[in-house]
Amino acid sequence: MSSRRMNNWFTRLMPAPLNIPPKEWLRAGVGALLGLFLAGVACSYAFGSSVALHLLGPLAASAVLLFAVHSGALAQPWPFVGSYASATLVGLVLHHWFGSALWVAALALGLALVVMCVLRCLHPPGGGVAVSVVLADSSLTALGDKLFEPIMLNALVLVAVAVIYNRLTGVRYPKTAAPRKDLHHTADVIPSERVGVSGADLDQALEELGEFVDITRDELERIILATEQHALQRSLGGITAASVMSRDVQQATPDSTLQQAWQQLSSHHLKALPVLDEARQLVGIVTLSDLVGAAMAQGRFSWRGLFRRRQVRVEQIMSRPVITVRSDEPAVALIPLLSEQGLHCLPVLEGQQLVGVITQTDLIAGLKRHLLSAASRSDDRVPAL
Repeated sequence: MSSRRMNNWFTRLMPAPLNIPPKEWLRAGVGALLGLFLAGVACSYAFGSSVALHLLGPLAASAVLLFAVHSGALAQPWPFVGSYASATLVGLVLHHWFGSALWVAALALGLALVVMCVLRCLHPPGGGVAVSVVLADSSLTALGDKLFEPIMLNALVLVAVAVIYNRLTGVRYPKTAAPRKDLHHTADVIPSERVGVSGADLDQALEELGEFVDITRDELERIILATEQHALQRSLGGITAASVMSRDVQQATPDSTLQQAWQQLSSHHLKALPVLDEARQLVGIVTLSDLVGAAMAQGRFSWRGLFRRRQVRVEQIMSRPVITVRSDEPAVALIPLLSEQGLHCLPVLEGQQLVGVITQTDLIAGLKRHLLSAASRSDDRVPAL
C-alpha cells in the first residue's frame, strides 16, 4: 500500500473536529461537575446517599449534554425532564409486572424510546434511566413507585443548575427562537430573507432528510445564515466602509437650529446629519424623522410654521447613542445595518475621529460597481469586431 493511500486511510479513521475552543471545554467541565454534585447532594439529603449514588450514571450522561452540547435539540429542558419522567414510568410499570430480567430491561429501553419520540422529548440518557429502574437494586426497589421522586428531583436540580450556570457564563440556554425585529410593523418578510434560503426551504429540507438532526431548527438557521454571510464577505473581496463612504461630511452642532438642520438636509438631499461638539467628537445624529417629530410636538405640522415658533436646538431632538462603524468594517457587516435596522446613515470612525458617512445610496453604488467589475473579469467572450 502506497504512503499516500495509507495517509488517506488514516485520515478517514480520524474523528471529525469538534470546533469547540479549549475555553469552552473548561466551562462545560466545571458546569457538569457543579450540576452533578449539587443534584447528588440534594438527592442524598432527601432520600439517602445510597439512592443518590445509584442514580448518578444517567445523570452524568445528561450533564455532558446540558453543559457541553447545550445548543443541541436533545439537551433542551423539555427533552431532558420529559425523557426522565416518561422513562421512569415505563421502567416502573415493566418492573412491577415482569421483574428485573434482561429482556425486561431491553423492552423498557425500546418502549421508552418510542414514548420519548411521541412526546418529542428524545434524550439518550433517558434510555439509561428506564434500564436502571428495571434493574434497580434493593435500595431503589424499596422505594417502590416513589422511585419517581428522587429521579425527578435529580432532573430538576440539574436543569436548574444548567440554566443558571450557562446564562452566567454567557451561553443562551435554553435555546429559544430569536425574536424577529420588525421596525416597520408590516407583514413583509425582512429584506435579508426575501432572497436566498427561507424558513420554508429549511423545513422542506429537514422533512426530505427524514432523519433526526441533533440541533435546534433555530440554531441550524443561524449556522446557514452565518455561512451565507462568510461566503458573501469572501465574494465581496476587499470592499470596506472606507471604500464606499462619503468623505465630504455635512454636519450639525448641538446648537444648530432646526431651520439650519433642515436647510442642510434639503440642499444636499440627505436624510441624516451627524452632530459634532466643539471637540469634533460625535455626540448624536439628527434625521428627518427627528425634525418632523419636533414639528409635530409643537402643534399642527407645517414646515413654514415650524420656523416661526420658538427655536429648538438640535441637541434637544438628536438621536443618541449613535451606531457607528470602523473604516475597515467589511461591507457585509454594513448591509444588515442599513437594510434591517431602519438606519439611513452610518457615521464612520477612525479611532474617535469622524472620517465619513455611509448612506444606503453609497452602499448600493459600491455594490453595483463591484458586480460590474466582477462581471467584466469573468466575461471570456471574444469582443465583436
